[in-house]
Amino acid sequence: MKANQEHHRPRYVSKTLLISIAIIFIVLALVGIYHDFKPELNLILHYNHHNQTKLLHLIRAHSYRDMGMLVVIIAMMNAIPGLSNSVVCIFTGVCYGPIVGLLINWIGNVTGNCLVAGLITHIHFSDKFKHSRSLKHLTNTKHPLIALTMGYMIPVIPSALVNYAVVQMKVSRQRFLAMVIIGMLPTSYLYAFGGDAIIKGDLKRIIAALLIIVVGLAIYKLIEYRRERQENITKN
Repeated sequence: MKANQEHHRPRYVSKTLLISIAIIFIVLALVGIYHDFKPELNLILHYNHHNQTKLLHLIRAHSYRDMGMLVVIIAMMNAIPGLSNSVVCIFTGVCYGPIVGLLINWIGNVTGNCLVAGLITHIHFSDKFKHSRSLKHLTNTKHPLIALTMGYMIPVIPSALVNYAVVQMKVSRQRFLAMVIIGMLPTSYLYAFGGDAIIKGDLKRIIAALLIIVVGLAIYKLIEYRRERQENITKN
């Protein structure tokens, strides 16, 4: 009997191993990016309007390999819990502008979430994680698919938490892809938009990007507050 229980016990992949592999990919890609972008990084650090044309010319001369390495970095950083890829996404906007920067950020973020969702059932999560208040908010709503899509949009919500909720709710692959694609679009664009504004020195666009992020966080906090208040009323 005991042997049968051990046989049916799920086998989990070590989170430490997965994170270590992701970090190796990130480091290798960062080394490649630093090597290829060293002249541009020097110009960015000593940026002025006189070298803007030279900077843009150097960036546009890069191959698709550099874009691919940025996608890898963004995807791996998105997949590691507690690690933010915002600086890399902004750097992408600085280098490639709002349109190409958006595509790189978007593909990277969508890929990262797909990797996490695919590995969820092979990773052991603590009871604290499984019974967290944020997870309950994502799943115990009248419109959970909308809540999950919003979860992908808000940077402060860990992607592992949203992907765990998606897997637990057995959302179909088509709906999952739709939620990730839609959910990761706003922040991917905002970072690219903000990076492009920084390189062009457009203060109004920088402030606009920051305001949108702040408003998004404020809406999330307001929704959390209203849910907590409703739960307290229901208990009493």
